[in-house]
Amino acid sequence: MIPESKTAQKNTVIKGVTYFLAHVPNMVRHGSKPTREIESTPNLLKDFIEHQIPFDKAVSYAPNQVYIGNLDPDDLRSTPMPWWKYDVPSANRQGPFGEIMPEEEFLGMMKICDEFEILILEKYFLENTILQLKIHPLLEDKDIEKLDGKGVPLSQIEKFIEQEGAMPLYIKGDKLIGCCRRAHEEDFNLIPDILIENLTNKASGAMALRHLNAKFGCQDSLEYLIGCGEEAVGDRYNRGGGNMAKAIGELANCQNATGSDTKAFCCAPVHAIILGSGLISSGIFNNVAVVAGGSFAKLGMKFRGHLKNGMPILEDVIAGIAILLGEDDKKSPVVRLDSIGKHSIGTGSSQQMIFEKLVVEPLENLNLQMTDIDKFATEMHNPELTVPQGSGDVPRTNYRIIGSIAAIRGEINKTQIEEFSEMRGMLGFSPTQGHIASAVPVLGHAVRDIMSGKMKRVQFFAKGSLFLGRMTQLSDGVSFILEGNNGGD
Repeated sequence: MIPESKTAQKNTVIKGVTYFLAHVPNMVRHGSKPTREIESTPNLLKDFIEHQIPFDKAVSYAPNQVYIGNLDPDDLRSTPMPWWKYDVPSANRQGPFGEIMPEEEFLGMMKICDEFEILILEKYFLENTILQLKIHPLLEDKDIEKLDGKGVPLSQIEKFIEQEGAMPLYIKGDKLIGCCRRAHEEDFNLIPDILIENLTNKASGAMALRHLNAKFGCQDSLEYLIGCGEEAVGDRYNRGGGNMAKAIGELANCQNATGSDTKAFCCAPVHAIILGSGLISSGIFNNVAVVAGGSFAKLGMKFRGHLKNGMPILEDVIAGIAILLGEDDKKSPVVRLDSIGKHSIGTGSSQQMIFEKLVVEPLENLNLQMTDIDKFATEMHNPELTVPQGSGDVPRTNYRIIGSIAAIRGEINKTQIEEFSEMRGMLGFSPTQGHIASAVPVLGHAVRDIMSGKMKRVQFFAKGSLFLGRMTQLSDGVSFILEGNNGGD
């Protein structure tokens, strides 16, 4: 006789969200598009160096301040544009959701993550970096010990570059301070271009998770980690095998957790939140963290538009996220698992059908109208990064579609579409790093505003382009509603 299950469906809540940005202007030249274009036009490198911004400018850049929680997304509406011309007064590298780290410190963090001597740093540079990292509140003595004695002479770095084809690393435009080596002579999956993607992903994800642990004291209680980045960790026999979640968890001292990676292009974080919520609701685990580092390959992706318009190259940050899911504590916002929207295989790829499945149907299942949602969180790409290159204002386009659907359904008048879009939408503020930009940058703000009573419901939806992998022509998409906790009433 099969015994009855001891588990029962229960609410899952989001207890907290943390974010991380590493400002890496000297790494931008190694992004996928800059690498290709600099190879064909070597003089372009001079423009890259001349259009870098210093760390203090990156900190005072309004979208970055929104990302780490020092500003609200709606504050951008009263911030003069172009944002890159106007520094945020009293901007801080630390925020309620996380921090912005300078490149030198981030290189040190990458070295802490390096267990196979892939990243090589010059002796004096590393010694100076250690002094900075020693005062960082999230780094411990055992982290610093990993760096002691690891610096090498500049001549050795030059040898790795000349004889092995190592990737050179710079600060201050042209000052050589290190390199990334390949990890195998024959394996294309272990070349510097891919390994540095994975190292930066691991380091940024680990910092986001460390912030989560520090703020919510969850490192010992975490049982499962879901990695949702776009990296593909593996060798020639297991390209994309993972598991970045456990690699990040190890660096964040989550000794009691296991984990795995979820891959779904830009949709992965929202998929991961749904999957993690299901694990908790079913009683399998009590505490789950969704984690992701940033996308190195997307650095400088829209640089041509920035240079053409006399702007600094603003796609110069590596981002990270960490989201704490847990059992219902009667106060944190609830993930409504009866509000899940999904783009089914048979749905088709028209924008109308995607929005119908992700936005409208979940609301109908709860007998809600679109006007019952305080904010819609979708692809939050910073328009200052995308518009100059001709990619448009992605959030604004999405919000106008949502407003149009509300008008078609008779929930608002056609004359109210613009008002609806502005009231229930937001200006984009996220780095253009695919999975990072897709809805989840709003999550920290939503949790804070729902718990303060400023908002009641926020719908999160992400869309993905599966055809990029050349395995299917399908699109993708998932959504959920985050709602205030009624305390069991």
